[in-house]
This record gives sequence, C-alpha cells and structure tokens, in this order.
Amino acid sequence: MNGYMVLVLGGLTGCALFCFFMKRYYQNRMEIIYQELLEKLDRAIGGKMQEAAYDESMDAAVAERLNRVIQISRMNQGRIEKERDTVKSLISDVSHQIKTPLANIMLYAGLLREQDLNEDAVFLADKIQKQLDKLDFFIKALMKSSYAEQEMISIHPEMTNVEEIVSTACQMAELAALKKKISIVHEETEAFCYADKKWTVEALGNILDNAVKYSPENSRVEVGVILYEAFVCIQIKDNGIGIREEEQGRVFERFYRSKDVSNKPGVGIGLYLVREVLSKQGGYAKIKSEYGKGSIIQVFLSRYRVYSSGNPVTCAFEGGG
Repeated sequence: MNGYMVLVLGGLTGCALFCFFMKRYYQNRMEIIYQELLEKLDRAIGGKMQEAAYDESMDAAVAERLNRVIQISRMNQGRIEKERDTVKSLISDVSHQIKTPLANIMLYAGLLREQDLNEDAVFLADKIQKQLDKLDFFIKALMKSSYAEQEMISIHPEMTNVEEIVSTACQMAELAALKKKISIVHEETEAFCYADKKWTVEALGNILDNAVKYSPENSRVEVGVILYEAFVCIQIKDNGIGIREEEQGRVFERFYRSKDVSNKPGVGIGLYLVREVLSKQGGYAKIKSEYGKGSIIQVFLSRYRVYSSGNPVTCAFEGGG
C-alpha cells in the first residue's frame, strides 16, 4: 500500500513539474511572439514595409496584412496632401483675387459718403461701409488662416532697407488708424537687415493692426528702431489695454485669444504668423506689457546674412546702418 502511495505521489509530482515547465515554455514562447509582433507594429507605425516571407505561416500572413495597411495608408496620405494643397491654393488665389475689387468698392463707398446726400442715403451709405468693413475683416482672416500653414510661408531673406519695411507696414495700418483718429509715428532709419521684405512687412503689419485695434481713439502708436551689434530691433509701442503677465507667453500661439479681447474681431492668427515669419529668417520677438497700460512688442531681425548652416557672417551694408 505504501509503495502504491509513493508511486501515485511520484506521478502527481511529475505531472506538476511537467505542467510547470510547459507553462513556462509557452509563456516564454508567447513573449517572443508578442515581441516580434510589437516590432512589426513599430515598423508599420514608422511607415516601413515588413520583410517578405513567402510561406504559409501565421507570421507571414500578419506581415502581409501590415504591408497592405501601410500601402493603403500611403495612398490615402498622398491623396489627402494633394487635396490639402489644392484647397490651400484655392483659398490663396480667391483671397488675392477678391482684394482688388473689394478695395475699389471700399474706395467708391468712401467717396459716396463724402457726397451731399440726404438722410436716407447717408444711412444706407453707412450700412454699406459697415458691411464692407466686415467683409474686409473676413477676407484678411481667411488669408491669414491660409498663411498659418507653415508650408505657405516661403521665406527668401536678403539684405533689405529697414525703412522700407517699416514704412510699408505703417501704410497697411494707416486706414484703420485714421478711423480711430490714432496717429502712427515712426522714426526714419538708414539701417539694413537680413529679411524677407514681403513677409516681414506682413508680420509688422499684424503687430500694428493689433496696436490700432486695441488702442483707444485719439491715441498714439510709436514705431522706433534700435540698433544692436547683431540685430536690428523694430519696436512698436501702443497705449492699448495691454497683456496680462500670465498670457504674454501664449499670445504667439496659434488661435489663442485672451478673454479680455473677446469683444474685438479676430481669430488669433496674427502674432502666430509673426513668430513663424521671424523664426524662419533667424529673428525673434519679445513683449513688454503691463495690463491696462499698453504694450511694447520688439521685433529682432539679423544684421548679418544667415547661411543654411545657421552661422551668421558679417555682411557689408549698402547705405549705412
């Protein structure tokens, strides 16, 4: 009897050990399979095709399915990018095509309001002007939104007269300033900087547009130029509502707008474009502001020609600076 019990216990022990080792074996085997699957998924996430295995194994079937997913994803990505480029091009073209007739209509509306009109005609002329102002705002917002795509901001910097940039940007904000009886004053300079004139004018125009928009009537916006050894600083100072300290680090974010200006028209694109334009040509911007007491935004542009290596080298300036 004792021998029989020993035999049974020995058999049970052997079965237990067999089950234990088989469990460990399959656990290790499953870990290897899962690890290989994770590696395949990582390759698929990275857009890399799986190594071809021409057999009937489950591993080969999984690899083949993943390759098909990658191919479909690439095709869809190409189609999406093509459609996106088409839409961006369409928005840009339509926006630019509308600018000229809109400017002409605004000019004619202004001339109409200057005529000797009766009370009803004056009322209608004012209504037309208000609707034109809204349309002008939405067209500009649409253009800025299309510019917000980094691929649309193509920078080609060259040595440029700072005075030309500042003067052109001030002219862009002149009409809005006249409506609020705000004077834009800028000091003349003979300095040169290394910048893309078109996009830098657009960036400064956005800053001036904000300065006028958020400043009270009959106030003053000052544009000054400060020369440093490596940079030209264009400084825009206003007497507007200012920016809270906790928000000064966020105003250059895309679509960010403070609750303090929610009653003003805007989409939160202007300063984002300023940051993108400046960063693409080796410049940057700084804000000094006290809430309720106005703001100073400083735009820094390189005085040196910046090559693709990112290392600036001294460049002779034509016309001083």
